[in-house]
Amino acid sequence: MNTDPHPLLDAYLRHLLIEKGLAELTLSAYSEDLGRFLHYVKENGLEVEELAPMDLLAYLVHLEKEGLAARSRGRHLVSIRGFFTFLASLETLEKDPSRIVRLPRTGRKLPDVPSFKEMEALLSAPAMDTALGLRDRAMLELLYATGLRVSELMGLKVTDLRMDAGFLRVQGKGSRERVVPFHEKARQGLSLYMDEGRPHILKTRVSDYLFVGGRGKPLTRQAFWKNVKRYSLKAGITRLITPHSLRHAFATHLLEGGADLRVVQALLGHADIATTQIYTHVNRKGLTEVHRRFHPRNS
Repeated sequence: MNTDPHPLLDAYLRHLLIEKGLAELTLSAYSEDLGRFLHYVKENGLEVEELAPMDLLAYLVHLEKEGLAARSRGRHLVSIRGFFTFLASLETLEKDPSRIVRLPRTGRKLPDVPSFKEMEALLSAPAMDTALGLRDRAMLELLYATGLRVSELMGLKVTDLRMDAGFLRVQGKGSRERVVPFHEKARQGLSLYMDEGRPHILKTRVSDYLFVGGRGKPLTRQAFWKNVKRYSLKAGITRLITPHSLRHAFATHLLEGGADLRVVQALLGHADIATTQIYTHVNRKGLTEVHRRFHPRNS
């Protein structure tokens, strides 16, 4: 799309990169969203510094007419809000019109969470007599034990582990660091992989990364996704299981066991507890079923 961007757009993107530590893909999404918005502003003879809330509402309606779903329109508004906040901090914007424009309703879909029985079958699927099987078992155990994002799992280095204390250090979104504990079964799986599997995979190579592939390089998300799919089929699981399913299972099973929502928020690395609250809805479904089955007035 041919656009004449706002003169401060590049400065804003550099701000996101340097000050906020956003990933390249996230920066690209912001750039694309704002480029589209600024093109619309120019095409309609408007000026960014003079926009009113009604102009932003008109833009959201425009996006809807172009076929964008509520979630995508909400993402666009978040991008615009961030840019306007940056302009306001530089005192180039007298009023921020985006503050009173509400995000579109997304009808957020609840995650499809594997059951505990399905998780046990999945964790038992990798063969324990091969180096790759030891690696994959350790990865699955650790993901279910900690609720890490897949990108966080792939980015783990050996020095991030504290095996004796049973916790790891991970750098999450926005370069926020957190400490996450893991249980004894995950520690045992990691120990087997570190002692027997990893040296066999690396041979004479050296790597700082914890989970490595055949050439000694960090395992990719795509390769791990394929492994999860293969092991879920081997375990006889009929529903779709992805690496993110293990993060959902981690959060949901903790809450079902009585964990505090704030604790789960900290473990998942959510900046806003509203993001974690989706799992309370999943948990509520289970409570409703228990109530229906066992309350005497339901018989």
